[in-house]
Amino acid sequence: MEDNFRDSIATVTEEGKRAWIYPKKPSGRYYEYRKWVSYVLLAFLFSAPFIKVDGNQFLLFNVLERRFNIFGFPFWPQDFHLVVISMITGVVFVALFTVGFGRLFCGWMCPQTIFMEMVFRRIEYWIDGDRGAQIRLQKAPWNSKKIRKRLLKWSVFFIISFLIANVFLAYLIGSDKLLRYISDGPMAHLGTMVPLLIFTSVFYFVFAWFREQVCIIACPYGRLQGVLLDEKSIVVAYDHKRGESENGRKKFRKGEDRNALGFGDCIDCFQCVHVCPTGIDIRNGTQLECVNCTACIDECDHIMERINRPKGLIRYASEQEISAKKKFRFTARMKGYAAVLTILVGLLVGMLFLRNDLEANIYRLPGQLYERKADNIISNVFTYKLVNKTTKDIENVRFKLLSHKGQIRMVAVDAFHVPAQDLAEGTLFIEINNSALTGNKDNLKIGVYSGNELIETTNTQFLAPRSYN
Repeated sequence: MEDNFRDSIATVTEEGKRAWIYPKKPSGRYYEYRKWVSYVLLAFLFSAPFIKVDGNQFLLFNVLERRFNIFGFPFWPQDFHLVVISMITGVVFVALFTVGFGRLFCGWMCPQTIFMEMVFRRIEYWIDGDRGAQIRLQKAPWNSKKIRKRLLKWSVFFIISFLIANVFLAYLIGSDKLLRYISDGPMAHLGTMVPLLIFTSVFYFVFAWFREQVCIIACPYGRLQGVLLDEKSIVVAYDHKRGESENGRKKFRKGEDRNALGFGDCIDCFQCVHVCPTGIDIRNGTQLECVNCTACIDECDHIMERINRPKGLIRYASEQEISAKKKFRFTARMKGYAAVLTILVGLLVGMLFLRNDLEANIYRLPGQLYERKADNIISNVFTYKLVNKTTKDIENVRFKLLSHKGQIRMVAVDAFHVPAQDLAEGTLFIEINNSALTGNKDNLKIGVYSGNELIETTNTQFLAPRSYN
């Protein structure tokens, strides 16, 4: 085995130009499993923005308005710490999963792989044909047949890219707003139509031209393999012990005894290379370009069936299993990641359950000192901000001092309501007798009530004359 394959990638020629990959159409048990997984994930991807949980969109990532819904739970800028913990939890999960099972996510669950291999590539097989037909079509002159096929394929690709861009937009601005924009017509919302066409162009560029380069060049997850994988990780692997044996590979000849001749089971047919969507030779070992799509496993199993050799020459296995016949074990490294992940998940779940539906903040008005009033009353002016994280209005909201005897006087209103998934702001005065204060700064505890029900508490500081007693 030579290592010069590590000096370049299959999608770039020696002159530095793009080498187009024409993978053979895969088939086999793993491919069938992947199709069903992909159908489920595609159904979820296209339906998630339109699913509502208690009136909340199931998944929403509205960056411009700083509104996020994750699994129906609404998150506001005040919940940013929860988002950070969620992201850290996701990173640790990815690390644990990669240490144990390599790029299994890339081959089975990554949206790029699913759209490329299960949508766009299958359309290409339908229009252009399999690997050989695609290569011949590419070399053919621009006759009517080639022009017709190219226009049909590019048109279908653009339509699908436009649909994907609309779904992507539903995640960003909300499905209700997207449906309203569609019913109003594109001319009524040119400010949204232009970004939509830009997204469409990006998706079209990725799936019609850039393709596997996303996984090889752009995706940072592939670079993590070199850090996270070790000889105990389960990956799509070629059994070089069995495939090479003593005297290496040899073309198949009917009736010969390969074991007696000292040749391995690999017959050097290159079908595993031809079916690979990134153009690598899995027999060279684990490589950055491999997305664990299992196409080479299925193809190699077909070949082994034809020559009456056992399946599994290429299979899910670790380097340790192939070299030393050691089965997969949950290593100390994985246990460490799992322990950290368990702690983070427990912390996140606990914080989600402790999170209130209403967030209240009361602050002293900047630049304002206390005011003395009759009967030794000290008054401070405050601003309040209440964030309603639910899909229902919170009615008859009022404030009450819980830590001190005193009065809260609202400006213009005595009680108000906080609209659903919105906020309410205003100004209030707090008046407390100076004899009830302990120093120049007292911590106040204030209750927020909806009618007679206490729904939230908050704290603030009250400024008073310095006491010299």
